[in-house]
Amino acid sequence: MKKHRKPLSALENLVMSVVWERGSATGEEVRAALADRHPMKESTARTVLTRLEEKGYLRRRVDGRTNVYSGIDAPQQVAAGAVRQIIDRLCGGSVEQLLIGMVDDEVLTERELQRLARKIANRKE
Repeated sequence: MKKHRKPLSALENLVMSVVWERGSATGEEVRAALADRHPMKESTARTVLTRLEEKGYLRRRVDGRTNVYSGIDAPQQVAAGAVRQIIDRLCGGSVEQLLIGMVDDEVLTERELQRLARKIANRKE
């Protein structure tokens, strides 16, 4: 089982979305991609990228004198890890408690519930 990483802040999540979309990115590329939604200086983008590397979300390679960052895990894996942290912290480690809460609060659509039921049934076989 993977070690729990610190969760992503809203800004870190935005930066990760740029890296995931592009495959890799520099500080300037992140700054430019987020200019409309979240203007920032290139130094801020570089700081966030460094923080994400320290948290274990990104790896860095040097191209000339430029740091280029790429994701270590796919977005779905990061999401699964974040959900696992929520389950552990808020549901006493019970996936069932989380799912029951999602069903009771109508977080899932009928179609999503049907797909989930099929996936569970197929897993049993």
